[in-house]
Amino acid sequence: MSDQLERTSEPLRNRVVAGLQKIGLAMKSRAWKEANRRKVTPLQGQTLALLRMRFGDEATVSALAQELAVALPTASDVIRTLEEKGWVRKSRSKADRRVRTVTLTAAGMRKADRGAGWPDFLAAAADQLPVAEQESLLRILVKMIRTLQERNEIPVARMCVTCRYFRPRVYANPERPHHCDYVNAPFGDRLLRLDCAEHAPAATAQAERNWKTFNQESRP
Repeated sequence: MSDQLERTSEPLRNRVVAGLQKIGLAMKSRAWKEANRRKVTPLQGQTLALLRMRFGDEATVSALAQELAVALPTASDVIRTLEEKGWVRKSRSKADRRVRTVTLTAAGMRKADRGAGWPDFLAAAADQLPVAEQESLLRILVKMIRTLQERNEIPVARMCVTCRYFRPRVYANPERPHHCDYVNAPFGDRLLRLDCAEHAPAATAQAERNWKTFNQESRP
C-alpha cells in the first residue's frame, strides 16, 4: 500500500510548491480585499509600506523598483498615481540635484500605517505552530529566499546569512550557536532576520563560507 501511494503521488518538491502556491494565493486574495477596502492597488500599498518602513519615508524611483521587483516604468506609473492622490511628492535630491526622490506626505504616512497590519492573518496562522516548528520554518524560508536571490528571482533581502556581521556556528550552545558582530552577542535560529536595518553585505568569499557553515548540522 505504501509503494502504491509512492507511485501515485506527486513528487515531494511538487507538493511543496503546491503548498507555497496556496499560501501565495491566500496573500494575493487578502491583498486585493484590503486594496478594495483602502482604495489602493496591492502594488500601491506595497510602495507606501516600503517608503514608510524601509526607506524612512524617502527613496528614489529606481530603488523602489528594485525592491518591488518591477520595471522602472511600472514603478514610475505607481508613483505618478500616488502623487495624484496626494500620498507622495517628488522632489530633487539634496545630495544630487539630478536625482528625483519620492517622499510620503502626511496623508501617505497615515495610509501606509493603516495598511501595515493586513498580513496579520498569516501571523495568526503561524501562531498555531509550536515555537520549534516556527524556528524550522524560518530557517527553511531563509534557505529558499537565498536560493531565489542567487537566481535573481527576487530582490536581495537584508538577511543575517548574507551579512558581514554574521558569524555562524561559532558556539557549542545549540540554542545560540551564531554571533552577530554588530551587537557583539550570540543568538540562535529563532532570531534570524530576513530584513535587518543594520545589514551590511558580506564579501563574496565570506558569504560563501558563512553559508556553508550555517548549513552544517553541528558546530564545525
